This record gives sequence, C-alpha cells and structure tokens, in this order.
Amino acid sequence: MPHSPTVLDSLKALIGTPSISSVSPEFDMSNRAVIDLLANWLDDLGFSIEIMPLPDQPEKANLIATLGKGPGGLVLSGHTDTVPCDETRWASDPFTLTERDNRLYGLGSADMKSFLGLAMAAAQQFDPKKLNAPLILLATADEESSMDGALALVAADKPKAKYAVIGEPTGLKPIRAHKGIMMEAVRIKGQAGHSSDPSLGNSALEGMHHAISEILSWRKELQEQHYDSNFTVPYPTLNLGHIHGGDNPNRICGRCELHFDLRTLPGMSQAELREMIAERLKQRLEPTGLEISVESLITGTEPMHTPADAEIVKYTEELTGHSAQSVAYCTEGPYLNHLGMQTVVMGPGHIDQAHQPDEYLPMDEIQPAIDMIGKLIQRYCT
Repeated sequence: MPHSPTVLDSLKALIGTPSISSVSPEFDMSNRAVIDLLANWLDDLGFSIEIMPLPDQPEKANLIATLGKGPGGLVLSGHTDTVPCDETRWASDPFTLTERDNRLYGLGSADMKSFLGLAMAAAQQFDPKKLNAPLILLATADEESSMDGALALVAADKPKAKYAVIGEPTGLKPIRAHKGIMMEAVRIKGQAGHSSDPSLGNSALEGMHHAISEILSWRKELQEQHYDSNFTVPYPTLNLGHIHGGDNPNRICGRCELHFDLRTLPGMSQAELREMIAERLKQRLEPTGLEISVESLITGTEPMHTPADAEIVKYTEELTGHSAQSVAYCTEGPYLNHLGMQTVVMGPGHIDQAHQPDEYLPMDEIQPAIDMIGKLIQRYCT
C-alpha cells in the first residue's frame, strides 16, 4: 500500500506553508499550496481528488478527497487557513514546526492544520478494498475569515456522507453545539474642519460615541432576553474589536469606522439582528446630521446544534468518555449539518492555544488522536 510522509514530516510541511486568511486584504493570502500538498499525498494513497476553486477567488480552493464507495460514510474535515500572526511575539518561527517541552509549536499546529495530517495518518491504516462506505477528507478555505469555503460547499451540495467530524482543537472531547457569529462595520461620515471652531465641521468621532453607547445598550438588552445554560458563557456576547477615525488632533474628524462581532445563541435570527441594530443606530444618529451605514464584514455563521441523541454524538461520547459540550467559538459545523451530516467537533489541541503567540500541539495527543480517528473510520466506513 502506498505511504504518505511520516506524521511529523507532513506536519512540518503543512505548518511551513503559509496560508493566512483575513478580512483585511493586507494579510489575506492563497491556500492553494496547502491544498496541493494534501492532494498529492492523498492521491498517492488512492483517494479520488477533487479540487474546488472558490467562486471569484481562483487562488483559494477546497479539497474533497474520497476513498471508497457506498451509502453513508464519514467526513473528516479541517480548514487549511490560519489567522494572521505577529512573528515578533513568538519564541520561534511560527512557520517552522518546532519541538520544545514535549510540544509542537507553529502557526496552525492546534488550529488546525495538524488534524489534516493526523487524519491522513489514520486513513493509511485501512485497505480501500475493505471500505463499504466512503471516507472523505475535506480541507477548506477561509474558515478564519469569511467562511467562503464552507459556503461554496453548501452551494455545490457536497460532499455527501452521513457523519462528519471537524477536527478543531477540543482536547479530544466532543462538541455538539456552538454559538454563531456576525461581524459588522459601522461607518459614520461627518464634516472635517479646523478644530478651533466647532461650527466648521461635524465630528464623526463624536457621532461614534453615540453609536457605541447605543450598541452597548443593545448588548445589555440582548443578554437580558437570551440565555442558554448549555453554554459556559450562557448569553450572547458582543465585542467592540476595531475603531479608526480622524487623522490629527487639531482637525475635526470627518470619518470614523467601528467593527464589532456578535456571538449568537441558537434561536437568534441574524437577519433580524442586523435590521434591529441598523434601525437603532439610524434613529440615535438622526439628530446629529451625520451619515451612518451598517454593513456586514462577513456573511455570518449561524449557531451549530447537533441533537444530543444523534448517533455520532452518542458514539463519540462512548469513545472518549466525555459528554458532548457546547462552546462559544465558531466552526464550519452548521454548514456540514446543512448538507445533511450528523456533525461533531473533536480534535487534538486546545482552543486556548488558538489565535495566540507560541500556539502548540501537545505531542502526547498525537497518537491518541490517530487512534481515535481510526476508530471512527472503522465504525462508519468498514
């Protein structure tokens, strides 16, 4: 049977191939080099390879690699992109897999390139002729930014299987539900002028002060109205993450922009929330004479909810000895559920390492992860 690179060699190659995605164009880059690495390795292992360029973004792609045929089957899914990083805050090169203190350091080591290498290692253990349901390794683009890779899958109505595991870092414990996410931009246009005479302008920055006050009042109301005890943080959260306005202390601010995110609970309609905050801000700013617009930075991801009695939930609980949990962060789970798959999120590493300098994967989770993935393949594909 053909062999892919050793586990460590594959992880070194994946981490060593930058594939940052970001809503900020200055950081955003292609993921095609990572997709090509995986496609070549999996082709050598006998997988049928489909590379799916994203609409209007040919420099980015999803990979659907399939081994075996038949009804049902299992998707092992991971995203190929990482968040941006500040290399000066790392103790070692983020694009060189570095072993230290029984840990593997590197950007994407936990979140979540390593899972793709470990899934490939687990798949090698199986004779394709003995699979009676398809094993699909799915590698996606832009999970850390726009979710355009997952949206392209839904639009194409593929892949098709009965079960799916997304290998985000959960400490090898199953997750069956998570919050959704919206990212919105508030833009205010005023009139610049000399600061010595306020009548010469209309400050967009002062207008943003009113907008922020309204947004924080709205956040309080949402948290009073929505509560779900299944989550450690049982209410929706809203974070003011980015603001920029003006250009000089002695000049009235002509433009100001704020970005915020909102983490929604199951049952909250993102379309209704967008309409609600746009109308509230319009009314709040109307007396000022300032122009205001609210636009979505991303399409938004709905909350994920896989029922507690779903077969994949019950089996992963039995396999790990841990009850399936709900988390605040967001994954591609809702999209795979939408495609008709029972989906759980479960992989090596820990979420508190994600998006941090000196991100790492504990080495003592590598073999347990390969073993766990192997048992999933055995149950759902043989």
